Amino acid sequence: MVEPATRESSLTLERGLALLQAVADSDTGAPSISDLATAIGASRAAVYRLLVPLQARGLVLRDGSKVRLGLGVLQLAAKVVPQLRNAATPPLRELAEGVGATAHLTVAEGHEAQAVAVVEPSWTTYHVAYRVGTRHPVTRGAGGKAMSLPPGGPEWIDSTGELQPGAYGVAAPVRGVPGLRASVGVISMEPLDQAAVGPRVVAAAAAVAEALS
Repeated sequence: MVEPATRESSLTLERGLALLQAVADSDTGAPSISDLATAIGASRAAVYRLLVPLQARGLVLRDGSKVRLGLGVLQLAAKVVPQLRNAATPPLRELAEGVGATAHLTVAEGHEAQAVAVVEPSWTTYHVAYRVGTRHPVTRGAGGKAMSLPPGGPEWIDSTGELQPGAYGVAAPVRGVPGLRASVGVISMEPLDQAAVGPRVVAAAAAVAEALS
């Protein structure tokens, strides 16, 4: 049986997280207390109470009746990429060595895709040098397009020369990680055998998802 105090703490945490999400999702960028009360289905007094611990941690800032995200959110976000990189590196290493092509984990940030982890094969004569931090539209390249593949549809997607002339890419979405739009892929200057490479990429994406779960 759940104790009343435990249940109350859980509900408070849930409402606090809902409030933080409502601030982040606001189209205006600085919603009012009334806007937030409506968004989370709470009274204005409850919103004021919930804001206190969020303000104390720098997650939100108040300017009169307006509320916006604080720099504490950026500090938390800065911790995410290293964790993603650490979790993704072993599957990417296995993929790069197995395929003989540069492997990468790409994450969506709004309308852009960013490479957050890259592993190059150790045994090839030459391979694509793909820099961590490289950005491109999510609508271009296998790594970007893979994020929009619907469940039950194609498991992977390929591209040719969309980001770099003469480069070939195959990528698959990372599924099952809440809040994360990402893909795992390989890029090569030689044509890739999709029948052989596609399943490897899908398996690597699943391994990354498992590591992050």
